[in-house]
Amino acid sequence: MIVLAGTSGLFRTHQVRQGVLGFQPAFQLGEINRATTASHCFARSLASKAEKASEQDKKDISKVEDPFDAPTYNIPEKPVTFTEGASYSLIILAGLGVALAAGYAVFKELIFQPKEYKIYGKALDKVQNDSRVRIRIGAPITGYGQESRNRAARQQIPKRIWTDENGVEHVEVNFYIRGPHGHGKVFTEMFRDEDKQWKFTYLFVEIRSPPGVDPILLESYVPA
Repeated sequence: MIVLAGTSGLFRTHQVRQGVLGFQPAFQLGEINRATTASHCFARSLASKAEKASEQDKKDISKVEDPFDAPTYNIPEKPVTFTEGASYSLIILAGLGVALAAGYAVFKELIFQPKEYKIYGKALDKVQNDSRVRIRIGAPITGYGQESRNRAARQQIPKRIWTDENGVEHVEVNFYIRGPHGHGKVFTEMFRDEDKQWKFTYLFVEIRSPPGVDPILLESYVPA
């Protein structure tokens, strides 16, 4: 019995030792797993901190101003003196005056046609539709103010405007005409009657080419 009791005690002691030995590796594996997990977390934390530090460095670099890219509005401007300001004002006013004068001239030319151009238009229309003139210089017939290659000079119609003793307004003009076969010069005068209508005092054409052609009388006013 004593032998059996000792044997049973030894068996239990052996079982306890095996249990302790079997428990120890499992405990060590848990510790190893915890250490590995902690290492991974620490590595991730370091990587995250390094990334944030890199982004902050980039932001700090981008905030550094290039002295060559500084805005020009920081450059102090030289104050304008009273004399310079007055000069600028005079230049601006002179430019506005020229622009207004040109605009008024164009407006007057288009809206309020000068009298000489009205007379010129009526006389040229008569000449262009007269068969005697068309036979001698051909058609179409064009009219112009002066024998010049300058466009402005060709558009200027020589004129004479006056009012007689009866208060009647007269306008006298002359201009050149040209056709395919010759050219000539037109002389005319018109007056404004009691009804404010323009009427011809006279209108004749002097054919200069071809030569040897007598003046052609188109209109002549005979008082009633």
